[in-house]
Amino acid sequence: MSKKYSSNQFLKGAMVLTVAALVTKILSAVYRVPFQNIVGDIGFYIYQQVYPFYGIAIALSTYGFPVIISKLVAEKIENKDVEGAKNVVVTSFMFLCIVGLSWFLIVYFGAGVIAGWMGDPLLKPLIQVISLSFLLLAPLSVLRGYYQGKEDMVPTAVSQVTEQTIRVATILVFSTILVSQGYSLYIAGNGALFGSITGGLGGLLVLLFIVTARRERLFSRKSLRLSPDYLHIWSRLLMNGTAICVSAMLLVLLQFVDSLNVYSLLATSGMDKELGKTWKGIYDRGQPFVQLGTVVATSISLTIVPLVTSAYLKKKENLIREYSQLSLKISITIGFAATLGIINIMVPTNTMLFENALGSKVIAVFCLSIFFSCLILTFAGIFQGIGKIYYPAFCILIGILLKYIGNAYLIPVMGIMGASIATVVSLAVITCMMILKLRRLFPIRFFPLSFYKTLLLSGAAMTIVLQVFLQIYDTLLDKGMPERELSVLFSLGGACIGAIIFLIVFLRGNVLSREEMGFLPFGSKWVRLMNIMQPMNKK
Repeated sequence: MSKKYSSNQFLKGAMVLTVAALVTKILSAVYRVPFQNIVGDIGFYIYQQVYPFYGIAIALSTYGFPVIISKLVAEKIENKDVEGAKNVVVTSFMFLCIVGLSWFLIVYFGAGVIAGWMGDPLLKPLIQVISLSFLLLAPLSVLRGYYQGKEDMVPTAVSQVTEQTIRVATILVFSTILVSQGYSLYIAGNGALFGSITGGLGGLLVLLFIVTARRERLFSRKSLRLSPDYLHIWSRLLMNGTAICVSAMLLVLLQFVDSLNVYSLLATSGMDKELGKTWKGIYDRGQPFVQLGTVVATSISLTIVPLVTSAYLKKKENLIREYSQLSLKISITIGFAATLGIINIMVPTNTMLFENALGSKVIAVFCLSIFFSCLILTFAGIFQGIGKIYYPAFCILIGILLKYIGNAYLIPVMGIMGASIATVVSLAVITCMMILKLRRLFPIRFFPLSFYKTLLLSGAAMTIVLQVFLQIYDTLLDKGMPERELSVLFSLGGACIGAIIFLIVFLRGNVLSREEMGFLPFGSKWVRLMNIMQPMNKK
């Protein structure tokens, strides 16, 4: 390649936010396991029906509006207009107060109608509780955006981690207490959703503490007025912020569609209501798998943006192509390995995490989403880097529409499996649309056939070994070994064995150069491992 890559360069400027995003993503995925164990599948269904509203609020206050505000603030600071930067904060705050209040009023007073669409009127008070999180949209967004615009990512990172930690703690504590006291699962769900409020307040308090400690005086008498170009600021927040939010909300929007019509379609198809709630809860077990499976892709997405943006501003098309091709090659590899590995050990992993193996086939199909999600996240990062923020949002909206239609047609015929298939098909369509667009913008070359051969060979070797491993698992179960304890051993052991086999075969295939391996986080360690795997080819 024309430029030597290193992990330091790859993470430069975005390391703090990347680490914070990964920590919050992992927390968001992991807490669902003990929570489901506490409340069961029906309790999990109740929570997951309402969760997408919080996911939307988080995307708006973390990924969408702060990004645009940071750009506006950075423009003012670059021109040494400190008061102008503070004025951007005030002007943005006023606009986002209107946005947040509008979301709150629509969701709070429309809760009955929304619960009716979902086919479960008992969800109304839970939807009303979660609507309160939109009231925190304005202060969280403007304070995060202000500091990001000053190239200080620490306040945003600390507030994100604080918010998620307090939220998770609230969910687990409240659900444990309420269930143990004999309250209904709907009340327990209400208590868990209160975590969105405590978490948001915790994140806001952190930001306010930093503002006070640094004596920023953002809302001074001089800056406390609308900017003369407030319409320009508001339009950028509305148009650009929304586009970035939609790209960040891919998985949340898919969950939202499932909340709207999966349970109601199961019920209208003749399934018993309680059984329908149980199966929707079982189907929702797939969410943590997909979230954890896309963690590395999230890292690539977050860190590819500044690199592609820099190359784009310098009009270095060759470098844009190289960054894009490399990030896609890594995403394909990681997405393929994670997807195939999870599918192979789904039965013991499902049992280990959720107490039984119910719905393993449905969840396995759903986990095909990992592969496509990894690619979509990377594509979105590339498009954002070259200033094409609207196209990923357009593709995702098309995919969401297909998901809704797919659910409507497939669930009455195939049951809950239809929802998994609809998700995978919609993600595949989004992926294809992004591939075609990117190839038109920059003629990215297809990877050599040797790359795909090595990838398939690595996957096949991993699958064969894991299937033999699982035969031992089935044999021990037949002999009366305790199922959950055994599932822990074989799911964790299978994950380790599968990863080792895949890595050995893949690295020996020599389809990633040492420069490309260095582009990964902890790149020097991967290069050392590669040298061990390929001692005869060391450069």
